[in-house]
Amino acid sequence: MPAASTACDLDRDDPARIAERWLAGLAASSLVAVLRDEELPRQPIATLAAFATVALQAGRTLLILVPDDDPLPELSNALDIALRPLCLVLPAADFAARIALRATLSLLGSRLARDTEATQGAAWVRQRQHIADHAELWQQARAWAAQNDRSDCPVPVAKLFPVRILPLGAFRSLQQQAADITLLYRCHAPAELVAPSGRMLRVGQCAEARGGHALAANDETARLILEREQLTRDIGDLELELATVQAEVAEFMRYYYERVGQRMAQRDALQARLAAEEAARAPQDIGIGAAARQWQQQAEQSARETDRFAEAAAEEAPVFRPGNDIKRLFRQIAQQIHPDRAGDEADRAWRTRLMSEANRAYRHGDVGALHEVAALWAEGNAATAPDPSAAGSVRHVALLGQQVACLRVRLGEIERELHRLFGSRLYELFIANRQAQRQGRDLLGEMAAQLDASIAELKRSCGAGAA
Repeated sequence: MPAASTACDLDRDDPARIAERWLAGLAASSLVAVLRDEELPRQPIATLAAFATVALQAGRTLLILVPDDDPLPELSNALDIALRPLCLVLPAADFAARIALRATLSLLGSRLARDTEATQGAAWVRQRQHIADHAELWQQARAWAAQNDRSDCPVPVAKLFPVRILPLGAFRSLQQQAADITLLYRCHAPAELVAPSGRMLRVGQCAEARGGHALAANDETARLILEREQLTRDIGDLELELATVQAEVAEFMRYYYERVGQRMAQRDALQARLAAEEAARAPQDIGIGAAARQWQQQAEQSARETDRFAEAAAEEAPVFRPGNDIKRLFRQIAQQIHPDRAGDEADRAWRTRLMSEANRAYRHGDVGALHEVAALWAEGNAATAPDPSAAGSVRHVALLGQQVACLRVRLGEIERELHRLFGSRLYELFIANRQAQRQGRDLLGEMAAQLDASIAELKRSCGAGAA
């Protein structure tokens, strides 16, 4: 086959190129009130994810409708990690949709707080403005998510997300049904759908919806399995978010210790020494004695913090710059081996060891070690495959309920830990340093220079006192 023909075939099959052609086709037919039909690409899910990316980059809101829940897990994981928090993926079942919504709100809030380079693009700039324009709804949604219960969410919350992906069964309950572009993936347009002229695209032949996960009222086993799988997927995203934030903080802590922390401890020790000498010269002065004790306590605290920074710096990799591939691998492992899916205590201990190693490998950017964790899991999981005959038994239902409860607890733990990290003084300094760097300033260097000047002055004072 000629090289040019091969390149053309590769180009035709590339999800990103196909997505760009779809968007260009919609723009060309913007004045024609017709439904555009496209053939099913060879990589349909990857192409849908790529179309979400190009729509966001073009500043378009997007509604993707699918026949049932089946494509949602793969599509959710295929979305661009940097843009994933802008995409609301809702399953049909109400209880599962609440889980997905809560997790996505947490992910969006975390990414906004982190203010990374990945969130400086046009899509994120528009999202910040959109949230500012709907500040009351955003606060209501965050307050609802923080409750960690089964209450109904604020009805119009979907309007906070520029991309919404859901099955036909969930569409009718979605208040914000309109979007700039509507993509129908292997399904017909519902009668309630109102789409702008020339902004509706249908991909692939329509498939019969298999009812997805419509559950009978008494089908407790199926409901618990669906809830567990939804929690697992969403917790995988949040475990990745938490691991990334923790690694970023640990890396910054090392730089802070090297450039500022040690100097601060030295300054406080000198200040405490001067205060103690002054108190010794005026033993009857209660105020001077109290000030000396306060400076001594401050010096001891600074020394303890410096030791903690030094210990943390010794344990962490010097550079943390994870790419999308290692992020996807870590998320996949977290979804597969999460300890809260354990069947018994021995299983939990094994999963916990693997998860701990996965976290260490991710912090160090060790893709090989992550693959080793995945291989160990695959080997051990095959050896301990569950007994199919146990499905539906009283014991099995009880285990599913326990797993769901543990996963819900873990979801709350991750959210609280992220909130704690974002509210810490160290993280505030981390964000301030990042913003200063964008302005061409070296905030830690400025702090170090100020401390050096203070230390020099204190040393002169100590020398004068000794003389």
